[in-house]
Amino acid sequence: MKALILVGGYGTRLRPLTLSIPKPLVEFGNKPMLFHQLEALVDAGVSHIVLAVSYRAEQMEKELENAQKELGIKISISLEEEPLGTAGPLALARDILCSDDEPFFVLNSDIICDFPFKDMLQFHKNHGKEGTIVVTKVDEPSKYGVVVYSPENGAIQRFVEKPLEYVSNKINAGMYIFNPSMLRRIKLQPTSIEKEVFPFMADDGQLFAMELQGFWMDVGQPKDFLTGMCLYLTSLKHRKPELLHQGPGIVGNVLIDPTAKIGNNCRIGPNVTIGPKAVIEDGVCIKRCTVLSEAHIKSHSWLESCIVGWKCVVGNWVRMENVSVLGEDVIVKDELYINGGRILPHKSIGESVPDPKIIM
Repeated sequence: MKALILVGGYGTRLRPLTLSIPKPLVEFGNKPMLFHQLEALVDAGVSHIVLAVSYRAEQMEKELENAQKELGIKISISLEEEPLGTAGPLALARDILCSDDEPFFVLNSDIICDFPFKDMLQFHKNHGKEGTIVVTKVDEPSKYGVVVYSPENGAIQRFVEKPLEYVSNKINAGMYIFNPSMLRRIKLQPTSIEKEVFPFMADDGQLFAMELQGFWMDVGQPKDFLTGMCLYLTSLKHRKPELLHQGPGIVGNVLIDPTAKIGNNCRIGPNVTIGPKAVIEDGVCIKRCTVLSEAHIKSHSWLESCIVGWKCVVGNWVRMENVSVLGEDVIVKDELYINGGRILPHKSIGESVPDPKIIM
């Protein structure tokens, strides 16, 4: 089986992290975001994965050479000369996707969940039509495009963009499985699969919805990245509790790389991920944060709802909160307060940031 992952563009929503590396390679739960998807696809029997890329393909290729060997699969890069939207990349990779009659998976690169690829395949084969969309339930459907479908068999009736009145609370979760025949519907040009392909498939009775069980999050921006991390750690507690860290000062679900160093009298958690070779000095308090590799947080600092980039240094007695994000190699001097700051890579911060802003 094959799969295509829509890696796409510049990852602007996740800046300043994506100024250093492409979004799919940003570590989520101490593993590049993309690798969560690759591993789940391989587990479902996929042997050839196409990455639809329009930006920084060289950096992706290097990382993926290792992934191919580790996972025993073939990974192809499909490079768009111009951005082709969410459907055009399928036409660009048509030769690979149509090389046999097997259905193929398509997914967005910035979603995280307990990927249900085996269930999708079974559901898709059972209804026997061209396409299956995975849908997930949301609390505020008026912020999204919702999917209206038959509760009996999942046949999709229509899509409603940001409904003012309640019609459904299920939205497109960015994971699909298609028969190769659906590629006849797509031309090699910038095309939206959601607006220019799905409604016609639904009208023809060829598109079905499968409900996702468990958590789901689009982690393409910092606030949602942190929310997704909390959901992911909760899921790990149920699926693989042995991966979570236990010990003095650890509160709730915490994931710590074995090479990280943690000082004395720290309070870490709930909902914290600490990456390889990170150093946390004595008396530090961290809640609901991701600390990326080789970051150094000095003694008695207090962090909540932050992402600390690679090789950053946070000084002594610093307070950071409110979805503050440090890009790569940022230095925050001692005794400062950072409130919702987005700080670009390679900066040194010598004064407090009392109000949320971007620091160039």
